[in-house]
Amino acid sequence: MKIYNTLTRQKEELVPLTPGKFRIYACGPTVYNYIHIGNARPICVFDVLRRYLEYKGNEVAFVQNFTDIDDKIINRANDEGVTFKEISEKYIAEYKVDAAGLNVREATVHPKATENIDEIISIIETLVEKGYAYEVQGDVYFSPAKFSEYGKLSHQPLDDLMSGARINVGELKREPMDFALWKASKPGEPYWESPWGQGRPGWHIECSAMSRRYLGETIDIHCGGQDLIFPHHENEIAQSECCNGVPFARYWMHNGFITVDNEKMSKSKGNFFTVRDVAKQYGYEPIRLLMISCQYRSPINYSYDSLMQCKASLTRLHTCKDSMEFALKNAAAEADASALAANNRELAGFTARFCEAMEDDLNTADAIGVLFDLVRYINKTVLTNEPAKAAVEAAKATFDELTGVLGLVYDEAADDAENGADAEIEALIAERTAARKEKNWARADEIRNRLTEMGIVLEDTPQGVKWHRA
Repeated sequence: MKIYNTLTRQKEELVPLTPGKFRIYACGPTVYNYIHIGNARPICVFDVLRRYLEYKGNEVAFVQNFTDIDDKIINRANDEGVTFKEISEKYIAEYKVDAAGLNVREATVHPKATENIDEIISIIETLVEKGYAYEVQGDVYFSPAKFSEYGKLSHQPLDDLMSGARINVGELKREPMDFALWKASKPGEPYWESPWGQGRPGWHIECSAMSRRYLGETIDIHCGGQDLIFPHHENEIAQSECCNGVPFARYWMHNGFITVDNEKMSKSKGNFFTVRDVAKQYGYEPIRLLMISCQYRSPINYSYDSLMQCKASLTRLHTCKDSMEFALKNAAAEADASALAANNRELAGFTARFCEAMEDDLNTADAIGVLFDLVRYINKTVLTNEPAKAAVEAAKATFDELTGVLGLVYDEAADDAENGADAEIEALIAERTAARKEKNWARADEIRNRLTEMGIVLEDTPQGVKWHRA
């Protein structure tokens, strides 16, 4: 598999340090509000990366943090008259609701900044001892000028970066590019004891600490949105490599930005949407499909039309799955050996094409195209008037395999909620079938009308009656 490495600006063969085992760190949300659709993209994209690596037989340790102490969290807590912990725990729980709705697997570990203070302090102490960081009145700052490779991820020389940097009022740092590792607490703020007095960690240091604690000093892949390349990921590299003396991450993967109706998303423009609000109107699964519908490094545009296209595409996928499940109930047990062999070759071809797309820098757009080619093949060739059970089973196994890698065709929450009614529907359909056999047309029509009122659409086929909700 080849991926584009932001560090080298080229596609490289993805080879883990330990054969068959990948260690991945993904920057998680700052938990002071519901996640927005921009947050959804890296969550979904790198969930697919993890799924594919596991599908290919690898073991994946996937760590995604929660930033649970931050100015925004403190401000939100003050506004609501609660503790910072109440705010962070509330929105961690809400994140998990949305992540589950998007069919994102839980991380191997979901560490929190506040649970790793000792590790954070240990790294800062090392950086101070080595001369890369300094303390001023309880604040501790890192000096990028001391790290000769600073700027290697964003591919910007330090002089260029410094030209736009400023020292804000109240900051005690020596140079504009210096960044905070530890902040002395202000009155009324939460704090932890440290060698420099009471305070709390800066933003960048927490990821270096949690990555090292849970994955080791050098990891295989670090991923996140393009907006994190500078300064967050650049600073992570600097503090980690200066502390540990070894490369921090071998591969860096960054997803592209999201626009809303071709404009940058912002609250001031009124085009800011949370995943929760969009899901209430359209469901979670269309959001997931939209997030992976382009190759991950490309920009993606969120709009009503794009969501509607995703809903229509998902209907095709779910319909294909339903048709195969229906066919399996009525398919012929016997199969022509040569036809079955030909079917298996076709299915293997789809799988090979799918993997080829995924191994070309996680090209989910082309992989989804292969999936819909598979659907067309199943509908036109496998689901004939008299399908063979073995052929349908093989097709469904391939379909389930590929949709599983993409994390699609899972949103059956509505069906689950209606499962209690399914038994009644099946019973009515069986009664209607019996009435038709007995040529009791009046009763058959009466049952059909009742099902229509329940929002059930019937389709009489040679294999039996298919039904779906309108």
